[in-house]
Amino acid sequence: MADFVKMKLVIQIPCFNEAATLPAALADLPRQVAGFDEIEVLVIDDGSRDGSADVARAHGVRHIVRFPANRGLAAAFRAGLDAALDLGADVIVNTDGDNQYPGSAIAELVRPIVEGRADLVVGVRDMDAIREFSPLKKRLQRFGSWVVRRFSGLQVSDATSGFRAFSRRAAARLNVLSRYTYTLETLIQAGRENLAVATAPIRTNPPTRESRLIRSTWRYVGRSAVTIVRMFLIYEPLKALGAVAATLLGLGSLIGLRFLYYYLAARGQGHVQSLILAAILTIIGFQTAVLGVLADLSAANRQLMEDLLARARNRNDRDPHSR
Repeated sequence: MADFVKMKLVIQIPCFNEAATLPAALADLPRQVAGFDEIEVLVIDDGSRDGSADVARAHGVRHIVRFPANRGLAAAFRAGLDAALDLGADVIVNTDGDNQYPGSAIAELVRPIVEGRADLVVGVRDMDAIREFSPLKKRLQRFGSWVVRRFSGLQVSDATSGFRAFSRRAAARLNVLSRYTYTLETLIQAGRENLAVATAPIRTNPPTRESRLIRSTWRYVGRSAVTIVRMFLIYEPLKALGAVAATLLGLGSLIGLRFLYYYLAARGQGHVQSLILAAILTIIGFQTAVLGVLADLSAANRQLMEDLLARARNRNDRDPHSR
């Protein structure tokens, strides 16, 4: 007779100075969720100076990861995934300490994973219903989500939502390299890793404080753009650098042909600048092409390392007594 396998849900909450809002966020979490036998709460204190970790303990949280100094949301998120995997989580939900996302939505958020339809589920907000977002911010959010869809191949309309559920497999596969935020990077990685991604419509609670991540809209746009370009270079270096190399070589060839035409027409007189420019563009284009090949080989090696890391993270799956 087959052993009954207990399912564990770990709800992780990255925090930075959330002592005032954390009690409401914890009180709103569900005590039971269909499909799970155990629910654990994990708080990641990202160097808070207001006693957030003490507040979490006072409200019954047994699992706390605490950084001595602030490392940023992305680092806190990644540490949370690692700690949740060590706790034996089958599914991990990430939510905010400011109680932005309602705990009552967790059951619907994890449903696609419980039913085996998804590895990652994103809680999608109704942008039009969020009165706190300015028209400019809403347009930028939609544009950013469109860009992420183009890069990742996933149909997620709210790429910046931090309310997400991860299967154990997805949590083991994802590696956050950014120091700023994890939302865009994990979606691009999920698309490249061919993880099954689903969405769940959610509402949001009234804001309890100003966003600490988006202090300046344009700064956030700039840093998000850097993250997207960086991820594209990491996962598609040959395609990205190959396009640059082809452009440079093409321009160099056209300018070289121009020099040759005038050289023959003027019997060797003038237009030396065109020859120099053509040579420079051709050399840089060739070097860029070589760099693309080397970067592609490095990406293949990185993929092998990620496979080994995922196997190491899932090592407990093979031993039912280790969890």
